[in-house]
Amino acid sequence: MDRAQLRGMGVALITPFDENGEVDYESLRLLADYQVSNGAAFIVVLGTTGESPTIEESERVTIIDTVRQTIDGRCPLVVGAGGNHTMRLVKRLQEMDTTGVDAILSVAPYYNKPTQEGIYQHYKMLASATDLPILLYNVPGRTGVSIKPETTLRLAADCPNIIGVKEASGSIEQVRAVVADKPSDFIVLSGDDHLSLSFIKEGAEGVISVIGNAYPEQFSRLIRLSLEGRYEEAEAVQQKLEGMYYLMFVDGNPAGVKELLHQKGLIRHNRLRLPLVPASDSTATLIARVRQQIEQAAELS
Repeated sequence: MDRAQLRGMGVALITPFDENGEVDYESLRLLADYQVSNGAAFIVVLGTTGESPTIEESERVTIIDTVRQTIDGRCPLVVGAGGNHTMRLVKRLQEMDTTGVDAILSVAPYYNKPTQEGIYQHYKMLASATDLPILLYNVPGRTGVSIKPETTLRLAADCPNIIGVKEASGSIEQVRAVVADKPSDFIVLSGDDHLSLSFIKEGAEGVISVIGNAYPEQFSRLIRLSLEGRYEEAEAVQQKLEGMYYLMFVDGNPAGVKELLHQKGLIRHNRLRLPLVPASDSTATLIARVRQQIEQAAELS
């Protein structure tokens, strides 16, 4: 895979469920096609937004296969595969059917709170277990530990198939430090929709997006304009969407985006798996109000 294919707007795809809490594969197919048809540069399945901790192994296989068949080579497919038991994750990677999978997104080990050396050894072991490209995923707000820039750079230098990082630390300084000393082909992606424009100005090359589930055309345009250095135009798109950014996370992710997708008719049921629950009624009302404003703005433009 050409690393440049992971430049632009990737979508962290939700996992839709039916009224019984089972995976809704029909909605999954429709949603994956909607992303590709409306500008997504690549698709990420089984990440945080896909509720990966509650997905059974048999479901993982079918979800990957469903999305792979749906996108049918029209864009790269990235699969989330992370954990805090290194050897168990190594076994999963070694046994994984990689047909049609272009890269792995692997979150930093959570809860254990390893040292930077422990994080380095964890990822080095993963890199030796698969020939697939690996994207690091730094999200300290969820994992309890941050992958420091020096650790990211060490892995980039020592492991040829560690090709990039999804940076969801919320820190421009962190992005700046990685960009300053990274190998020229190492990819830095934003993990926060609202910071994507700022991160791209610092040298990031795209985003793995939540809001892109619902607005792939608009958000991919924002990212494309940002990468072209057309910042004023990108900021104009940003202003139309920024009211929705906060609402996607006020009741946790993916509660916000699932509510939005359900309102837009892109999924049939607004279901999450415990311990996650749907967005509150008050949040749903606010999402409906902002959604209407965004749609009205789109009609006028």
